[in-house]
Amino acid sequence: MQRSHARSRLKHKSDMDPLHLHTQPGQRSSLAKPKCKPKKSIILIIVGSAAIALIIFFVCYTFLLSGRNRRVSLRYSVVIDGGSSGTRVHVFGYRIESGNPVFDFSGDDGYASMKLSPGLSSYAGDPEGASVSVAELVEFAKGRVPKRVLKESEIRLMATAGMRLLDVSVQERILQVTRRVLRSSGFKFRDDSASVISGSDEGVYAWVVANYALGSLGGDPLQTTGIVELGGASTQVTFVSSEHVPSEFLRTITYGNVSYRIYSHSFLNLGQDAAHEKLWESLNNLAANSTGEGIVTDPCTPKGYIPDKNSTGEGVVLPGESKFTDSLQAAGNFSKCRSAAFNILQEGKEKCHYKHCSIGSTFTPNLRGSFLATENFFHTSKFFALREKDWLSAMISAGESFCGDDWSKLKVKHPTFKDESLLRYCFSSAYIVSMLHDSLGVALDDQRVEFASEAGEKGIPLDWALGAFILNTATAISDNSGKSRKILLE
Repeated sequence: MQRSHARSRLKHKSDMDPLHLHTQPGQRSSLAKPKCKPKKSIILIIVGSAAIALIIFFVCYTFLLSGRNRRVSLRYSVVIDGGSSGTRVHVFGYRIESGNPVFDFSGDDGYASMKLSPGLSSYAGDPEGASVSVAELVEFAKGRVPKRVLKESEIRLMATAGMRLLDVSVQERILQVTRRVLRSSGFKFRDDSASVISGSDEGVYAWVVANYALGSLGGDPLQTTGIVELGGASTQVTFVSSEHVPSEFLRTITYGNVSYRIYSHSFLNLGQDAAHEKLWESLNNLAANSTGEGIVTDPCTPKGYIPDKNSTGEGVVLPGESKFTDSLQAAGNFSKCRSAAFNILQEGKEKCHYKHCSIGSTFTPNLRGSFLATENFFHTSKFFALREKDWLSAMISAGESFCGDDWSKLKVKHPTFKDESLLRYCFSSAYIVSMLHDSLGVALDDQRVEFASEAGEKGIPLDWALGAFILNTATAISDNSGKSRKILLE
């Protein structure tokens, strides 16, 4: 009876659990599989997670190790740019891959810079004073170059237009001071590595970095981009011309298997600050020689401006040095300022002995291809918030508005600007239009000429010192290997 009762209970249980209805003797129960699966799944998850963790660790370790190895393999070079308004140090890191230099100006290890004012040319009366700023720039560079490679890292000082304006004897006294500082810097240095470079060199270096950034260096010469720079003391125009170029204006460089015949010229004393100073001098002379009630007006200084006798500039000429009197008055007028700027740019044109001279008596080919307008072209355009398209035509209306405004109102609109900085924009706007359009013949709506301070997808600074570094490095490697090398863009 008890066994019968047990079988009855078992049958009743089976009726309640349909999973057991298909279980046959000698077969594994279908209910056993779910009990094993969770254990296997957990094991697989743990194993998989561990594998993924190991892979991630390996990838990260490899990346960090490769980054460390890349930093260890970096070479360094330092270029000090002795400009007219200040002195800037550039620290470059690069490496060699398959015998070619690889540059990366976008990373912290690849590029760093610092600028100090005033420029070296301001120490004409006190050459020894130049040692302080150069020593500070050297310390900045030493902080970014590993000690282990300091002695094999080259340092150069290349001075530009501000120094070119000085007498050669004065230049040499300032250079001797800088050489003394650089000899004791710990870097690799030769006395001839501190020099005043030509305006033509400066233009070529700017052209090199622009076309390097745009990826056109090493390609078709006629597909390269020209450079027009408006500096403080000089203006450079550099581009590949399809015209016949007199030898005194022709520079030839070779990259890879491509040779470039480049027109390059530096218009000394026609930089923004130098030209503005020339205008003030002429106006002051007119005012000093005026008789009776004759009044001389300065069209490039907004009306209502009163110079601050206590103001001082940093490596730039101050409008405050112009003595506004009853005979000389500020009377901003863009149109008249533009005419005055044009007269400065065309001075000496009657002495032109070439086919055509766009500025003064200097040969200038017709501008061909695309151009980047840098330095003060860029700074003035950004001040007026101009767009990259049609910016030259927009410069006229912006200049007219600024020059025609009252100085007191301009001070309220731009409270953060020092007087000497704010004053320059009337002359600068007129000078830019007069140089590019009235003199060089660039159409006001010509979109081939863009203002810029950097170029390329990585935004490489359009600083001629970067071009000098690229060209010197590539040349040195080519000379050491005995064959032509190409530059790798990273």
